[in-house]
Amino acid sequence: MTSPAPTSPRQLMRHPHGWIALGLGGGLAPFAPGTFGSMVAVLLWALFVIAAAPDMTLRLVFLAAAIALCTWSADWASRRLQRKDPGCIVSDELAGQWLALLCVPDAWPWWLAAFVLFRIFDIGKPWPMRRLERLPGGIGIVADDLAAGVYAALILVAARVLISP
Repeated sequence: MTSPAPTSPRQLMRHPHGWIALGLGGGLAPFAPGTFGSMVAVLLWALFVIAAAPDMTLRLVFLAAAIALCTWSADWASRRLQRKDPGCIVSDELAGQWLALLCVPDAWPWWLAAFVLFRIFDIGKPWPMRRLERLPGGIGIVADDLAAGVYAALILVAARVLISP
């Protein structure tokens, strides 16, 4: 029995997992889909923080649930596209960017810094991030971006300590 033909990225948008995996369509950008996915993540974070989550406990619960859902959706989409980690899947950018944003004050300059640092680490993939891509399925898709989020968060926390009086 032959496997079905791969789905196109646009066809994924017909399913809720596709909306998540493609970052509400950010992954369909004709260039730099990861950057567009990260921009979507910052905008969603701003809406979430403004609307519902001044409390750090709620933010942590949201982040844990989002990481699980982003991983599941990335796995779902990669199986339908029949590719390991296609560029159109940006739910990994959502999860990693949100991890970096968790560690900064609720102010646009900090959010911009989190965005820039996350993108630098996500694109550059310093050790051992590239190894994390070898993990299976959605876990391998998301793990390296979570590491980029951790690296960005560490620098941002250090900057906060140095800037604070």
